Amino acid sequence: MSTTPASTTPLITDPTPDERSKHARSFGLPIATALVMGNIIGGGIFLLPASVAPYGTISLVAFAVLTAGAIALALVFGRLAQRHPLTGGPYIYAREAFGDFAGFLAAWSYWITTWVSNAALAVAAVGYLNVLVPVHDSTAATIAAALALQWLPALANLAGTRYVGSVQLVATVLKFVPLLLVAVGGLFFFDSANLGPFQAGDSSAVGAVSASAAILLFSYLGVESAAVSAGEVRDPQRNVGRATILGTLGAAAIYLLGTLSVFGLVAHDRLVDSGAPFSDAVNAMFGGTWGGTAVACMALVSMVGALNGWTLLSAQTPYAAAKDGLFPKAFTHKRRGVPTYGVLVTVVLASLLTVYNYTAGPEGVFEVLVLVTTFTATVPYLLSTAAQIYFLASGRSERVHRPRLVRDAALSLIAFAFSMWLVAGSGYAAVYQGVLFLFAGVLVYAWMAARKQA
Repeated sequence: MSTTPASTTPLITDPTPDERSKHARSFGLPIATALVMGNIIGGGIFLLPASVAPYGTISLVAFAVLTAGAIALALVFGRLAQRHPLTGGPYIYAREAFGDFAGFLAAWSYWITTWVSNAALAVAAVGYLNVLVPVHDSTAATIAAALALQWLPALANLAGTRYVGSVQLVATVLKFVPLLLVAVGGLFFFDSANLGPFQAGDSSAVGAVSASAAILLFSYLGVESAAVSAGEVRDPQRNVGRATILGTLGAAAIYLLGTLSVFGLVAHDRLVDSGAPFSDAVNAMFGGTWGGTAVACMALVSMVGALNGWTLLSAQTPYAAAKDGLFPKAFTHKRRGVPTYGVLVTVVLASLLTVYNYTAGPEGVFEVLVLVTTFTATVPYLLSTAAQIYFLASGRSERVHRPRLVRDAALSLIAFAFSMWLVAGSGYAAVYQGVLFLFAGVLVYAWMAARKQA
């Protein structure tokens, strides 16, 4: 295990001639912001209002608290990216502060999160696709649809960063236009009589906030997206932090306004049992029953955009770790600005998991694996915020702006507490099995570290 800071082993950052090709293009601020927003907001927003409705409008308080924590985490990532504007994000920060082993754990856990989450997104997207095209009548058609939803974004990634950025920007615009229609337009149809009780159920106010927060906690996963792809962002010292903050604030506004609008458009007793709250909200605004089809289209666009962004991120962290000899060398292969081997391995693993989910029956482990990712996703957050605290506490002047020391320290502590809350909210079973996933990675690290020393 290496205890030497990663700075003793320089990272390779110069682009190859292929990476400068016409198919590779640096992300500007708009696309970097779209990447953050698109990855934070997948398909969960379409069910969130109904999920938290049983707790009453007090769930909006939990949303506000979580938003503050997510913004603190976004600010920390922005500060870290200013000093380390390299592809890999949390891996880079953890390795720089604590050495190879911590960096590997960040990369390993983040990689697990991305490819399992991609499989989950594809499965969820098929549910919305079924509203438009009845694919669930056939297992083969369902599997084919799920695989197509994974491979199309993967092909966009393999075509080059130029196309990744274009797809992400278009998907973000297309999905936010209808979401804003409900989030903002719904306020003009708002009826306070629909809100129901501030605190529903028999639990205390603290218990209601905690219970609703447990559902909402993972809504902000993805704030690190621009930091992970910092090597592909134009002027990363300036734009990564700005994209992270703007993307997080934009997602937070959509979440809060969208949930509030749905609360005011759909009667509380109906909302509690709703399977498509945004459909019910659109129907309440304009009448008719076309809301289900509209929301299905919104959800599909949202999830394809999220799959496009997460596919890129799934390859970026292994690429950075492989550059330092902590992942197999094949992950360093890059073409048209994209780590192609990482994209292919990730989409193949996600595809196999998707097929297993549909063929193993109700006793399959897919749901368990998805739950585990809620834990593995927070490991890089904890290591990143701990790295920032380490840089601040160690007095390394080249990484700390002393006039901002108190502010940065406070933000880092808030972000660390937020990350711990994410871990606690994932549940005992997820933490237990997530730790087993991390320990499985220790064997991989041992092998790679031995080869690195050979």
